[in-house]
Amino acid sequence: MKFHLAINMERMSPDTDMRAVRDHTLDMVKMADAAGFEIAWAAEHHALEMTIAPNPFQILTWWGEHTRDIRLGIGVVNAAYWHPINLAGEAALLDVLSDGRLEFGIGSGAYQREFDRMKPGLDQRDGWRYMQEILPVVQRLWEGDYAHDGEFWQFPKATSCPKPVQAKVPVWVAARAPVTFDYAVEHGCNILSWPLTMPFSEAEAYRARLNDSIARNGGRHDGSWAMMRHTAVYDSEADRDSAIASVRHVLGQFGNLMMKKGDVVNGFPEQVPLAELEGNARVDPAMLEENLMFGSPGAVVEKLKMYEDLGVDAFVYYASMGMDMAQQKRSLGLFIDNVMPAFAEPDLAHAD
Repeated sequence: MKFHLAINMERMSPDTDMRAVRDHTLDMVKMADAAGFEIAWAAEHHALEMTIAPNPFQILTWWGEHTRDIRLGIGVVNAAYWHPINLAGEAALLDVLSDGRLEFGIGSGAYQREFDRMKPGLDQRDGWRYMQEILPVVQRLWEGDYAHDGEFWQFPKATSCPKPVQAKVPVWVAARAPVTFDYAVEHGCNILSWPLTMPFSEAEAYRARLNDSIARNGGRHDGSWAMMRHTAVYDSEADRDSAIASVRHVLGQFGNLMMKKGDVVNGFPEQVPLAELEGNARVDPAMLEENLMFGSPGAVVEKLKMYEDLGVDAFVYYASMGMDMAQQKRSLGLFIDNVMPAFAEPDLAHAD
């Protein structure tokens, strides 16, 4: 199983220096690069301090200048917010500047609140329709001149300038619903899945959807399947308590955005009172520790083996959940030193 890192520039308070947040994300990506992580992912979100990512291409270009091997993943662009020509050119330029390290991720969007500002009138549940139209258009623009007359975009003959360095750019589709699994499998895309804070059974449900999609596609899927989970590795009770408190705080903000319940003041979402979420087992501390990739190094190894047995090709270590920056680095260090070796490929040259 391969390992990826997903990290956002996040601020939980206006007292946090934005430059410290900036430098922290780069430090984490450099740690992942040195440890052999395959991909570093940057998201796209707007007008939110908890996910400061107005243009993931800028973030990844910066990371790419300070790293050597790690690939640079757009995780993910919201299709509805972009024009195909703009998106194709931005992505291709990142590929050129990084000497061919682009991993192109695309999705349907997350928060209705964000759609209300970035694409007024569009129901988030219909975002997949934009994704399915724009992706093949971007790929055609990477190939050369192309004119498009679609449902959402129309333009005369144009092309992407520049073109990607890679002959075939890896494409990732964010998938939870059957319709997105079907699309990704049919078109040979890699798949990114995120069970949020749901239990392992949710990952098993995604596996079943993937299997069904593969069966409908004649038994073929040419892509990889990656699973993302909030991750905190700890070796002290203090770090355990801090990690759980941090993710509960973020869940209160996340509940605001998903339920459109509460205000967002100067980019900071107010928390939905946790008492209103207590009926949901995903907020219970014990359930969070069980469901998420939380625990001692040994516990995390055992959890990861379950995902490996499920057929997950890559685990995405999601570092951003409001945790103290020093603790984030301790957690990633424990993961690198004490978890990843359990999944290292055997050295056949020295095998008995």
